[in-house]
Amino acid sequence: MSARVTLPEKRYAGYIFDLDGTLVDSMPVHYKAWRWALREHGAPQHVFRWEEFVAHGGMAAPDIVADLNATYGLSMEPETVADDKRNRYAWLLQNETLPVIPETVNLVRRLKEQGIPYAIGTGSMPSGATDTLESAGVADLFPIMVTPADVPPGFGKPRPDIFLLCAERMGVNPRECVVFEDAEPGIQAAMVGGMDYVRVGECPPVRD
Repeated sequence: MSARVTLPEKRYAGYIFDLDGTLVDSMPVHYKAWRWALREHGAPQHVFRWEEFVAHGGMAAPDIVADLNATYGLSMEPETVADDKRNRYAWLLQNETLPVIPETVNLVRRLKEQGIPYAIGTGSMPSGATDTLESAGVADLFPIMVTPADVPPGFGKPRPDIFLLCAERMGVNPRECVVFEDAEPGIQAAMVGGMDYVRVGECPPVRD
C-alpha cells in the first residue's frame, strides 16, 4: 500500500496531529455511525454521502449537523444527533480494532523518544477520541489532546482555536508548529493559525 503522507524535512518546535484519518484509520467507522444516526433522525438517503462526509472532516459533530440543516433545509437538533452519532460510533468500535496510519504514528514515537513536543488536535469529543486511540492501541502515546470540549461552542475547525490551544499547552509558538491533517477544515484552521501543514492522504472511499 502506498504511503498516505510524505514527512517534512524541516524540523519544527512543535507537532500537532489531527486524529481520525491522520493517526488512526477510523474514518470508515465514523462514516457508518454518521449514516446510521442521520437516517434515524430523518435525513434523506442522499445527505452526507462519502464525499460530503470527507469535506466536513475534523469539524465538531454539532457544527456538522447545523451545516447539513442549512444546506438541505432540515431541522435536526444538532446536539441530539451528535450524541446519537457518538453513541453509535462507540457501539461499532466494540467489534473493531482500528489500524494506525504508520507514517504518522511512527513519527510520534520518534518525537517522544527525542523529547520534542507534540499534541492531538481533534474534532472528536474526549470520549470518542479516547475510544479511537484505545482501539488502535496507542492511547499511551498522547499526553496532550485538545478537543471541541476545550474551546467555546462553534470555535472548532475550520477556526484555529483547537490548534492554537495545542501550541499553548506544548509551550510552543504557533508559527513554529506544523499540523498534520487529512481534511480541508483542519487545513484551513492550520493556515489561519499561522502554522505550516502536511496533508495526509484520504483513505479509499466507502460506498453505500
